Amino acid sequence: MSLLTGGMLAVLAPLATPPAAADQGDGPHGEAFQHDRKAGVRLTNSQITLSGSGIGGNGNGYQMPNPCWYEPNMTADQARDLKAREKKESVETGGDYRPDLDKFSSKLDEKGQWWGIAYNAGDPKGEACAAGRDPLVWVPEGGTPPGGITFEQLRELARAALTVPEPTIKLSPDAKSYVNLGTWVWLAGADQAPRSVTATLPGVMSATVTATPAENSMHIEPGTDDKRATVYEKGCGETGEPYVKGSAKGSDEDPPCGVRYLRSSIDQPRKVYTLTVTTAWNVVGNGQNLGGGAADPFIYAPLAYAPIQVNAQRDVPVGEVQSVVQN
Repeated sequence: MSLLTGGMLAVLAPLATPPAAADQGDGPHGEAFQHDRKAGVRLTNSQITLSGSGIGGNGNGYQMPNPCWYEPNMTADQARDLKAREKKESVETGGDYRPDLDKFSSKLDEKGQWWGIAYNAGDPKGEACAAGRDPLVWVPEGGTPPGGITFEQLRELARAALTVPEPTIKLSPDAKSYVNLGTWVWLAGADQAPRSVTATLPGVMSATVTATPAENSMHIEPGTDDKRATVYEKGCGETGEPYVKGSAKGSDEDPPCGVRYLRSSIDQPRKVYTLTVTTAWNVVGNGQNLGGGAADPFIYAPLAYAPIQVNAQRDVPVGEVQSVVQN
């Protein structure tokens, strides 16, 4: 195997053990789909595999530009045998399936491979994209069909599958805050270890996309304007600083990461302020071909994607401190 210019794939010999389409079935062969998101990755009719710590989390709805492609599928012998078996099974069950066996038999003496259409069923446009193309196309040895899988497309698959942790906002005081009381804000469940997803077309190439927490990226929106709240972010970093008993001397001390509400929330919708915390993850993709031999693999230049923004919200009721005056 080797890779040609323009990011297109050229197959110089059949894959070592290319699975027949009948063995693949119609189900997914790699999945990293978010059920609460419209976008994700659910590979169909594909040999590509997905792996890595970045599967499962907040996928931020990223969609790949082209959700269907051709990839190496079967040798000429496998295609002929598959169609002959399908015809036999159809006749035995009383069906009228008539595959064009001449089409597949005519390639037996040629060097090359059948490429099959594959798509991302997790993308709303994936199935329609594949339906508009021939399911199998013959590709002479060393060639690539229009729409053949590219490294860029493989990297887009990994990016669409990449997710980051869903954080939870923690506060101190927790249940209710009060006017002019410094409220500490931090994130729980926000694992800061880098997360990555690798998409691999076995024996051909792989692409890895990695997300790393952006430095000092935590940002607090108090749910009101600066006339009603003062925000403190100098000590926020990536996840804020958890409150520990004795961390603050009193309500007059500013939290390193938090908010001080200056007005009660009694006049707000639902009588609360909706506090929002945003963090960011920097995303970089790279990869290599797998067919050039371990001694001299071709390494693709890294590509920086737009950062992943992760939001979390929390309702904060803020009351007035009542004082008792004795005569």
